[in-house]
Amino acid sequence: MSEITWLQRPIPDGTRALAGVHPVLSRVFAARGISSNDDLALGLNQLHSPQQLQGLSAALTLLEQAITQQWRIIIIGDFDADGATSTALSVRALRAMGAGFVDFLVPNRFEYGYGLTPEIVAQALQTLQPDLIITVDNGIASVEGVAAAKAAGVHVLITDHHLPGDTLPAADAIVNPNQTGCDFPSKHLAGVGVVFYVLSALRSRLRDTGWFDQRGVNAPNMADYLDLVALGTVADVVGLDGNNRRLVHQGLARIRAGRCCAGITALLKMAQRDAARLVASDLGFVVAPRLNAAGRLDDMAEGIRCLLTDDPAQALRYAAELDELNHARREIEAGMQQEALSALNALRLDEGGLPAGMVLYDRHWHQGVIGILAGRIKERLHRPVIAFAPAKPPAFDETPAELKGSARSITGVHIRDVLDRVATQHPGLITRFGGHAMAAGLSLPAANLVAFRQAFQAALTEVVTPELLAAVLMTDGELSAQDFTESLAQQLRSAAPWGQSFPEPLFEGEFICLDQRVLKEKHLKLSVCHPDSNRVLDAIAFNVDRHRWPNTACKRVRLAYRLDLNYFRGMETLQLRIESLKAL
Repeated sequence: MSEITWLQRPIPDGTRALAGVHPVLSRVFAARGISSNDDLALGLNQLHSPQQLQGLSAALTLLEQAITQQWRIIIIGDFDADGATSTALSVRALRAMGAGFVDFLVPNRFEYGYGLTPEIVAQALQTLQPDLIITVDNGIASVEGVAAAKAAGVHVLITDHHLPGDTLPAADAIVNPNQTGCDFPSKHLAGVGVVFYVLSALRSRLRDTGWFDQRGVNAPNMADYLDLVALGTVADVVGLDGNNRRLVHQGLARIRAGRCCAGITALLKMAQRDAARLVASDLGFVVAPRLNAAGRLDDMAEGIRCLLTDDPAQALRYAAELDELNHARREIEAGMQQEALSALNALRLDEGGLPAGMVLYDRHWHQGVIGILAGRIKERLHRPVIAFAPAKPPAFDETPAELKGSARSITGVHIRDVLDRVATQHPGLITRFGGHAMAAGLSLPAANLVAFRQAFQAALTEVVTPELLAAVLMTDGELSAQDFTESLAQQLRSAAPWGQSFPEPLFEGEFICLDQRVLKEKHLKLSVCHPDSNRVLDAIAFNVDRHRWPNTACKRVRLAYRLDLNYFRGMETLQLRIESLKAL
């Protein structure tokens, strides 16, 4: 691979400094489209109105009927962190609003696959006998499943955020900000955000009709569920537009204050994270993987129960089980990644020989981990990657009948649209698919893999340019020697929830290298000094290329880094968290 090109984020012409904001932070905000102090407002009163959601009125009518008539309500969720938080929020809120019977069912990915399938409907009918099925974080593509439920006399409400196909399910109501004709301003709501909006509007409807007064109970405070909204939103890597930043900010504030569910508290304890110092990235890289491990390797029901229990001791038991699953997931993933990289190295592909996208498959791979694998290889090669695994573990000498694939893409290549192009040009090649611009899932007969690989590459050549395949690291420019302060690091840390589409500030600069050593056989610890300062700064680079570092001959380095605080034994010290480094 060629070296990554570093480019500074452009700042729009005519941008003015924000009042009362540190000049560096003002510059960072400007590069992310923040043009006024009003854009920084993160209060709940700045959230978009749920009334702009298409299908909301029909959904509220259905839900009000379900609660007042005490229908049996079943939540069908997805088997990832967004699905788990969506399910837990729905169960908690509906029970608090007085629903007579609310339970959940999560499809086991190894038996039923994704979404509201006819098979999961049959299981729900046999075991739970629902009057109403509510999908969360799925359902927009469940044409057959909704038809099966409706044929059995069950009402269906779909809440989802995935991109719809040409045909919508014949549900009683559909709420999805990405469906055609929906005027909701934020198209980046996660599944948990969508159902939070729906249930917030339901709470208002029931309060206005006197339902809570009739029962002599208080209406639930929907803000109490924002811890779950924040976790699911960050975990699903949706764009942090202004609306999502407000949801995440408010949820983080409640977690830091200890006002979160027992399950999140327990997961943080297992990860040895201080809730009072939590930032958005901790949700994405510490809490979510432990929650996701249940859906990847076993049954996401364990993760949902962790988020539903109010018993701290029980929550810790669930969290411990999830932590063990996450360790197992890491081991499986590491083995798969090594196999994939070895296979790529055997092909002896240089930079010019790499195709526009990679399609990888091994009959021994675990379908619960192929999404992570695809993401790791994408980061390494800067190409769209699809990793396939058998839909069901094959016998020793058996050829799998069906493959499950997980796709991860790069900026500028809308992976779901590429799959749609393949499906349109080659009918029957793909059994089913769905997803977003950056991530998607699909299924196909194993016999179609070679033909799919060719069709995928052909479809990519129609949309990919050499510029898109060039790895670029965007930075926020250089800092002066006077900017290396704990105060600025703290302001950057707490300024806003950073994440997808609103990236954490990344700076670049040249430093004198005073010392370098290896930690835990894979991390590089540096002592550096800015050329215009005598202050020695600690810096750390995780998972460095051990063939290149440490480099004792290197006396000057150019770093792309985040200005951060290292918290150790009650002390906070300035630290540069290195994203990329070059020897000079």
